[in-house]
Amino acid sequence: MSIESLKNRLPDYARDLKLNLSSLAAEPGLTEQQRAGTFVASALASRNAEVTHAILAEFGPRLSPEALAAAKAAAAIMAMNNIYYRFVHLSSASDYKTLPAKLRMNVIAKPGVEKADFELWSLAVSAVNGCGMCIDAHERELRKAGLSAEQIQAAVRIAAVVHAVAATIEGEAVAGSQAAAA
Repeated sequence: MSIESLKNRLPDYARDLKLNLSSLAAEPGLTEQQRAGTFVASALASRNAEVTHAILAEFGPRLSPEALAAAKAAAAIMAMNNIYYRFVHLSSASDYKTLPAKLRMNVIAKPGVEKADFELWSLAVSAVNGCGMCIDAHERELRKAGLSAEQIQAAVRIAAVVHAVAATIEGEAVAGSQAAAA
């Protein structure tokens, strides 16, 4: 399975997603590691087995074992952090903002790859998961590391398209099962 297999699974009405997958797979604003890791972390955040399998098959080999583990770690740690910090941000009770999280997040300090790459992957996952507090924190770190608005936007575009592909494939599976049942 690969990007091509994902594109082939998309219906005609999702032609724009097919085109976006192709162009983002060769996004020139990111390094190969940044691009591949963003695809992997975003696929894991999509929670769709078919999309994750295809993305890992396509982009996993483009990453060192350490970078692949770091992209997976970004998806894992942000799955936890995005829920927690979204709660803190959305809760009207202000005392949660002053309480320590008391959640282990050691991988953020030592991700096994360049800090900026890990931050980029964490930002992409945070965009998929909709945590504004985490998006702001990771975007700030990326700017400090010297990444441009265009590079940051490229990562979020990848996350958006991977998520949309997952949603479309899942939607088509539901529609297909309903049609078969009728």
